[in-house]
Amino acid sequence: MKIKPLLKTTTIAFLFGGALCWSAAAGDATQTWDKNCAACHGKDGKGQTMMGRKLGVKDFTDAKVQAELTDDAAIKAIKEGKKDKDGKTLMKPFNSLSDEEIKALVSYVRSLKT
Repeated sequence: MKIKPLLKTTTIAFLFGGALCWSAAAGDATQTWDKNCAACHGKDGKGQTMMGRKLGVKDFTDAKVQAELTDDAAIKAIKEGKKDKDGKTLMKPFNSLSDEEIKALVSYVRSLKT
């Protein structure tokens, strides 16, 4: 039995499997976005929906907005929601999402930058 062909085959299988998992996670994040976020943030992330304009949602395609938003702040907003200075809910918490789903969603938000 030759080790090099087996190692090469194993490496290729591992890389292919990883790519499939990443692709599935990206697809799941898109579905999560469409289901939970697009109504306010817009399918394109620009926030130009009726509710997004009313709430002053930021444009996630804007590089400056992306630079100002840390991953930790995005994770916190998704987990805990957002309130204005008077305590009015601007965004409900999405505590039904797993940590993995939230991380994938933050990555999806990052992908919206143009």
